[in-house]
Amino acid sequence: MALTHTEKQEFLAQPHVAALSVSLAGRGPLTVPIWYAYTPGEQPWITTLPSSQKMAAINAAGRFSLMVDTVVPQVKYVSVEGVVADVAPSTDAQIEEVAARYLGGDALASYLSFAHDQLGEHVTVWMEPTHWLGALIG
Repeated sequence: MALTHTEKQEFLAQPHVAALSVSLAGRGPLTVPIWYAYTPGEQPWITTLPSSQKMAAINAAGRFSLMVDTVVPQVKYVSVEGVVADVAPSTDAQIEEVAARYLGGDALASYLSFAHDQLGEHVTVWMEPTHWLGALIG
């Protein structure tokens, strides 16, 4: 059963771990797990290191896809593809916002300390969605 556009947006807004895919020249797409943020009707966004392979691929391709799914107790997925709408240095608030979707309490505080002390500068990448897929099976 296909999901409505509203159902796709609501599902994407939940704190799933996404699979980010982006084309690589001469290879299959780079596909990696990533945390993301999304509010229905707005642009999905991620943060990553500016020197990462995925950021280099996003810069080269100018677009990327996110796919989130769940299989318990049913198969349900949403995939959104789009062009890069904007890239800017991440703020501490953005890094905390996306991490807080997945972690809480001491785990969140530990991750934020690690991200600040060990990972360094991040960039935030916003997507202008151009294609949506989604289904509920079972």
